[in-house]
Order: sequence, then C-alpha cells, then structure tokens
Amino acid sequence: MSDTNEFETTPVSPQQLQPARNFAASYSGEHVAGTEFVIGALFVSWGVSAENIIYGLLLGNFLAVMTWGLITAPIATDTRLTLYAYLEKIAGSHTIKLYSVVNGVLFCILAGAMITVSASAVRVIFDIPPQVNWYPTDFSFVLVALGVGAVVVTIAMQGFEKVARFAEICAPWMILMFVVGAIAMLPTLIERTDGVSSIHSFSDFMTVANNSIWIETDSDLSFWHVAAFAWIANLAMHGSLGDLTLLRFAKSSNYGYFSALGMFIGHYVAWVCAGIMGAGAGMLLNTTVLQLDAGEVAFQALGAAGIIAVIIAGWTTSNPTIYRAGLAFQSLNHNWSRTKVTIVTGVVTTIISCFPFVFTQLLGFVGIMGLMLAPIGAVIVTEHWIFPRIGFTRYWNTYRGNNMNVPAVTTWLTSLGLAFYLEQSNTLHLFFLLIPIWLFATVLYIGLAAVMGANQSYPQAQHAETLELARKAEEKAYLSTNAQRGLQNKPSVGVFYKSARVVLYLALIACAVMGISVYAGGDFEQFKSWLILPTVIYFVAATIWIARKE
Repeated sequence: MSDTNEFETTPVSPQQLQPARNFAASYSGEHVAGTEFVIGALFVSWGVSAENIIYGLLLGNFLAVMTWGLITAPIATDTRLTLYAYLEKIAGSHTIKLYSVVNGVLFCILAGAMITVSASAVRVIFDIPPQVNWYPTDFSFVLVALGVGAVVVTIAMQGFEKVARFAEICAPWMILMFVVGAIAMLPTLIERTDGVSSIHSFSDFMTVANNSIWIETDSDLSFWHVAAFAWIANLAMHGSLGDLTLLRFAKSSNYGYFSALGMFIGHYVAWVCAGIMGAGAGMLLNTTVLQLDAGEVAFQALGAAGIIAVIIAGWTTSNPTIYRAGLAFQSLNHNWSRTKVTIVTGVVTTIISCFPFVFTQLLGFVGIMGLMLAPIGAVIVTEHWIFPRIGFTRYWNTYRGNNMNVPAVTTWLTSLGLAFYLEQSNTLHLFFLLIPIWLFATVLYIGLAAVMGANQSYPQAQHAETLELARKAEEKAYLSTNAQRGLQNKPSVGVFYKSARVVLYLALIACAVMGISVYAGGDFEQFKSWLILPTVIYFVAATIWIARKE
C-alpha cells in the first residue's frame, strides 16, 4: 500500500483488500507479545488458584473473540473505513479531533510499554540491572530503549502489509518459544513440589500449578476477575472498535474470528506458559516474580533465544500499535503524510518507553485504556445497528451540518465520569465496569440523539444509502471475479523456496524436541546454550520463504 492511501475518508477499494493469512499472522503475532511475559508473570502474584487462572482465561478470551467476530469485524467490512473516518462521519470533525488525540496518546503509551519489554531483553546482554520501577534507574537502559524504539518505528513506517509480513515471519517461532520455555522449566517446579515426581495427568499438573505456580492466598481477586481482565485486555481494539482500522482490509467479516489465534495462543497459552516460566525463574534466582522483568524471565528459561523472543515479541505488538497511533494523529489533518506522522509518533512512543512503568502498572493501564474508549464504541454500535432498527437516521449529525455531535461527546464524558465514580467508590472493580458503562452509554446516546434530531428524516440519507449499496455491489462482484482468477492463476513455488519451507519446519521441530528432551531429563543449561542455533536457522529460512511474495 502506498503512503497516500493508508488513511482514507472514503471506503477501502476492493483492490486493497488483504488475504486471510495476513490477518491470521497479524493477530497471532501481535497478541503473542513481550507483554505476555509480564502479564503471565503478574498472574502468579495475584494469589488466585490455578483453577481460576485456567478456566477464567478460557471464558474471558472467548468473550473477546466473540466481540471481535460479532461486533468489530462486521462493522469494519460493512463500512471499509478507519475508526477515525467512521467516527468523523458519525460525530463530526471536531469530535474526531478530540477523540484522536486521546486515542493516539493511549496507543503511544501502550506501544511504549511494548518497546520497554523488548529493551528489558536487550539490557540482559549489557548486564544492566532489571528495571522494575516506573522510572529508569540506569541511563544505559534509556539508551537501549532508544535503540530498540528506532528499529520498531522503522518497521511501523512500512504500513499494514509490511507489518503483517513481519508478524508472519515471527509468529510461529514466537508461539513455540512460550511453550518450549514452559516445558523446559517444569522439571524445576516439579522438583520443588511435594508429592509429585513427574506429570502423568492433568491432575498432576494442577497439583504443581497450585503449589508452585499460582498459589492461592487471601486475595480479593477471583475467577471472575481473571475472566473480566482477559475480556477487557484488548477492549480498545474490539469493544472500542480500534480494529476497524485493520479489519477494513478484510475480505470477509469472518476474519474477525482470527482473533482467536491471538487470544487462545497469546492470551491463554502464552499467559499460562509465562506464569510457569516466571515462577520457575523466581525459584532459580531465589526471588519473587515481581522483582524480575520480562527479559530476565525469558533468559532464565530459554537462554539467548529468550532474549530474542522478548525483543521480537515486543516488536510484533508495538509495530501495529504505533501504526494505529499514527493513523489517529493523521486523522487530525488528512493531508499529513502517514510516514511523517508515524515517525513523530514513534519518537514520542520511544521516549515513553524509557520509563518502565509497564512492569508495575500494566494491568491497570490496559483496563483504564479500554474503558476510556468503550463509550465511543457504544456510540458507534448504537448508530450503526440500533438506529436503523428503531427508525432513527444514521449520520444525522452530518446531515445537520454539525462539526460536533453533542450527544456523542456528552455520552462519552458522562460515561467516563460514572466509571470513575463506580471505581473510586469501590462499587465495582475496574475490570467489571464494561457492561454497565456500555449499557449506560447506549441508552444515554439514544435519548440525547433523539432530542437533537436523530429521529427525523433527511433527504440526503436516501442518496447516501443508494451510493453505499452500489459500492457494496461493486465490491462483491470484484471479489467474486478475483477469487476465480486466483484459483486459476495460483503461482507455482520454486525448489529454492520449497527447500526454505522445509528447513524452517525442521528448525521449529528441533526447538520443540530440545524442550521436550529437557523435560525428559536432559541438561537444562545445555538446552539454553544451544537453542539459539535452530532459532537462527528458522529466521533465515522463514525470511527466504516470506520473500517469495515480493
């Protein structure tokens, strides 16, 4: 995609739509991230039982996938607009400027956290002390964060297609590293668990988990807290509709269900595996998991390959996050170059990354970020789906010539005020605010919009609807024709590239076998020393394989 069409005030053309593999790679890559090392380890410190972790994460991630599949993706493929373009259509140019600044700043902070995680791995190489405060305690870490940030911004500048291709290379190996690291660390945990000499059943695993990993205390947190957090961890992308920006390129709304790759691999398997690695690293170093950063946890479990894992995991998440932040700021002025905006956004993000608050405040920030944006998600869903069903007019604010949708802004700010009150008064935990705030915002917006003219008819509406139906018919015809051509003209793959694919699979198998051998009694230190070899082979072969599409 060229620089000129990364932001569009008009729908994405059929020629720009991307294949399913890009979304599968993007979701699996983005959500198998460096922060999974942090979140998975923090669950260990929550003081909830293994059962609450295992089953709570199942429910919460299922709800997240359903939100993507049933709400975000259908709206994205129906409108083919970025979140910012669609919100401007609903709420006016002044509203979108306010929202874009808030959204862009939040995404910058989140992307900065990802770069911080990557930097925590690089700092192991230079023997810099772990950075577990909200501020840096060693200037060398600041230099490392700036260097890592420069690489991330360079990749993000390339646009969605290049970002997705980078994730496509990294995702399979990245996923495997979480699993291999957990398997290799299990003997350390088994050795220190009374009554279990090896794991022969799920019951044996749960015994180890309850006694050596997720140890239940008198914590106020429960199964429902775990499930709710898993649901809202990416609320900014699904419930707040941030992923309209990416899913507008999807050929089908069903691509929203590719989020399951991210949720159940990244936010289930990776969180569980990170918890195992974090607990094991704490035992090996005779310290608590709260005193360890992601780089240390991965290094203790995977050696040099763990450092690479954390670096790349941070990159694969910060890249699309900076891309989103850049689009948010670009929406302030459609004539701004996306590349230049991304550079400026990346500089701000990299500066934020020098402050490693991520290791102490990540869970709270993720919840706050999602809830700050959720009322706008409720407004969009209400206008897109509910208004036509109750006889209201979509885009009524635009037809009235208003630059600001007063009911939308009022709903947003009032909902935030209510959320703040409910949380500060201890009426509801932060993680439980989504449903009441969403329902409140929906009802309030319908009422205020009715007073301001949404329940009236506008002559422009029929003409706009006719143009939209014609666009959708053209897109459907193009996709049907293009699909037939794709089947007839599927390009062949040369021997060189086929060989590269075989090698990359063999490298992944070698990584898995090495981890299993440690669990079966092999030398743990030897495993950590040699895992880097199949890792390097994998990346060389995977890069060659992906390059066949150039």
